[in-house]
Amino acid sequence: MNWYHDRGRDFPRYVSMAERKAKAARALTALAKRRGRPPEPVVLSRRAIATTFWGKAWCDNLERYMDYVNRLPRGRSYVRNGSVVDLAITPGTIRALVAGSALYTVTVGIAPMKRPRWRRVVARCTGRIGSLVTLLRGELSGDVLAVLADAKDGLFPEPKDISMECSCPDWAEMCKHVAAVLYGVGARLDTRPELLFTLRQVDQAELLTQATSRTIARPRPGGGKRIATDKLAEVFGIEIDDTVTRPRRRGPPAR
Repeated sequence: MNWYHDRGRDFPRYVSMAERKAKAARALTALAKRRGRPPEPVVLSRRAIATTFWGKAWCDNLERYMDYVNRLPRGRSYVRNGSVVDLAITPGTIRALVAGSALYTVTVGIAPMKRPRWRRVVARCTGRIGSLVTLLRGELSGDVLAVLADAKDGLFPEPKDISMECSCPDWAEMCKHVAAVLYGVGARLDTRPELLFTLRQVDQAELLTQATSRTIARPRPGGGKRIATDKLAEVFGIEIDDTVTRPRRRGPPAR
């Protein structure tokens, strides 16, 4: 990094956003060759970071905690200007690269969702979710959405569940690069909401199976609809003998 001297103090040279992005692009190209996969940048098509239930609920969850409220605004600016140039979500971990005065590496750990809490979510959603499509689209009743987004018993992590690390020199636990990545997760959940279940290490199929168990009518034995014999005969143009023939009971074999 280049520095300049003014009145006995040293300051880092100002680096424009265009210069930062160009430098990050060069570093990403080299990194992609080593990793064998292309980068997955966070690209916003509008000013809003998130527009779906899942993305907005993630961002709202971050903003409800006082520990984060003063540290998040600069992260919003960074994610909006395209500084999160790579973001990958795996079970329990978010890994990202953020373009600043250098290309910084961010790692965010998310604790697994505790089984008792997960079971409460499943129990409270039982019979209220129609399909996987409606679940992932967030097309659910207000009661179910409230269960999923509940601060204490929902799917989204609390501050105690989150650990953060950034390679930048900022001493703050949540620097602007970490904040940008956390908002980037909200943007990513807009298009891939299933990644929240991956991140919290719970099975969406379990939620769906239990939640739809009361919405599917199970046929009773012998209770299916039957077509009358005369109707069948009329349809197929044949005569049908509707006499029930019971099998004869055989006697003991002759000696």
